[in-house]
Amino acid sequence: MASDNDLTGGCQCGAIRYRIGGRLAKAHVCHCRMCQKAVGAPFWALAETDAASFAWTRGEPAWFRSSEAVERGFCARCGTSLHFRYVGADRLDVALASLDHPEAIAPEQEFGCESRIAWLERIGSLPRSTTEATTPAAALKTYASRQHPDHD
Repeated sequence: MASDNDLTGGCQCGAIRYRIGGRLAKAHVCHCRMCQKAVGAPFWALAETDAASFAWTRGEPAWFRSSEAVERGFCARCGTSLHFRYVGADRLDVALASLDHPEAIAPEQEFGCESRIAWLERIGSLPRSTTEATTPAAALKTYASRQHPDHD
């Protein structure tokens, strides 16, 4: 049974859900080229937990072994990148954006900076807008989400 302190999360389509009964540690972003390719983004935000504190509550991910040392878990149905683990390790890293409340854990370190994309320096200074402000009202009506809600 989940406690109020448990963290929950899952993939975009809801086929995979998980619960973390322990704490997340070593929250970080990784800029290495493997992580960039794995998530199709300039970096991957992750945090570590004990495998014993982690449980799949719906479905299980497919795994891609991106090197001899590393496996990456993802939803085979929607493609969401969920996890990273060293082969045979008793710990795994969870994708922070896959948490139901991703704002709960903030990265404290950057890794793989040899592959950090230079234009990231400018992100905080770019003009900002909301989806609603930049999308015509008629188009917004067609944006019915098929995404699983951030809760069960």
